[in-house]
Amino acid sequence: MRDTGAIPVGAGTDHPDGADTGRRATRTRASRRSGPPPPPADDAAATGHGHGHGHGHGPATPAGRRIRTLLIALLVPCALATLAGVVLLWPGELPVSELPRTEQVRADVTAVQVADCAPNSGDGACTGVTVTMTDGPREGRELVQLVPNEPSSPRFAVGDPVTMSYSGGDPDAASSYQINDFQRTPALVWLAGAFALAVVLLGRLRGLAALAGLVLSFVVLLGFVLPSILSGHAPLAVAVVGACLIMFAVLYLAHGVSARTSCAVLGTLASLALIGVLGYVFTAATRLTGLDDTTANLIGTLGDAPIDPRGLILAGLVIGALGALDDVTVTQASAVWELGAANPELGAKDLFAAGMRIGRDHVASAVNTLVLAYAGAALPLMLLFTVAAGSVGDVLTSQDVATEIVRTLVGSIGLVASVPVTTGLAALVCARR
Repeated sequence: MRDTGAIPVGAGTDHPDGADTGRRATRTRASRRSGPPPPPADDAAATGHGHGHGHGHGPATPAGRRIRTLLIALLVPCALATLAGVVLLWPGELPVSELPRTEQVRADVTAVQVADCAPNSGDGACTGVTVTMTDGPREGRELVQLVPNEPSSPRFAVGDPVTMSYSGGDPDAASSYQINDFQRTPALVWLAGAFALAVVLLGRLRGLAALAGLVLSFVVLLGFVLPSILSGHAPLAVAVVGACLIMFAVLYLAHGVSARTSCAVLGTLASLALIGVLGYVFTAATRLTGLDDTTANLIGTLGDAPIDPRGLILAGLVIGALGALDDVTVTQASAVWELGAANPELGAKDLFAAGMRIGRDHVASAVNTLVLAYAGAALPLMLLFTVAAGSVGDVLTSQDVATEIVRTLVGSIGLVASVPVTTGLAALVCARR
């Protein structure tokens, strides 16, 4: 506790009782003015090391009772609404594809040679690919497949592991099979292992928690979001509920249950709501239909099952923006907490101003990252429209490119809005912890 500058009663007397009484009176008056002693800080910057580490790796300083009560009052209704949404939108009966289901079998390429597309035609316009089946009804036996020599056809070499679709017809007939892709499971497993090892080496226990959060995200997406949309529920509502469920689970699991994490959660919730509203308004204003090739194929596969193409755009927008929002809100809340730990004298206004200086740099890089991420994902599409369309305006206003523009700009607005919202909440809470 700092010295309050009080003059002790009894100072200047030699009587021991008078001196002791003065010291007790001084402590009493100081306690009345400054209140109860603050709880011990848990942050690394507040434990007497003399310097801050500034990345939010230490546990957050405990918040006061009033702050905890306020955060609980704000978050509990949101959590209950999310759980209610999960119950109401829980997947029902899934539609059955009208197309015949094909079985995937694996094989290895054992020979590649030039071949005629039609028997005895002499055109040499195809490649004969000899494969040895490693599972399925012809396991251990060879089969020859003809692949046209076209720019869009993949090139196969001896030793390539491939997958083939089996129609369920005569297992000994080559026409019952078709090479459709390469086997990628081993390479993907090694890559996933390298990623997990890097995260754990750097993040240690927090890295393990982040990996667990990643698994939970996939569980929610595959177990709730996708089946719920396929069973006929509104894609935007499903995406919002699923994003909130992922947010609550992942943020608290990866960053711990604290006032700092709660500020990030509230900032993310507010930004997701803004993104949902803006996405709904501007997909309607730009008359986006969502009927691209992939969605058209999905509708054709499901037949009469109700699918809202425009709703799929909105669902993808909300879920796609969630990852970037988590990054911004958690970083902003941690930055404010570290600033408060480094200088406990800063009030809410000063913390907000300092946090916003960090946030402006963060937004500049995050928005650029989001734009480049969307541009990279749509690069082949952009190249196609650049060649086929007559002008830049035609390219930008085409259905597929305009969809990416709306996603990018709406997501970026949500990112920008998350900075002052999260920083303001964190500053108010941190100044009163």
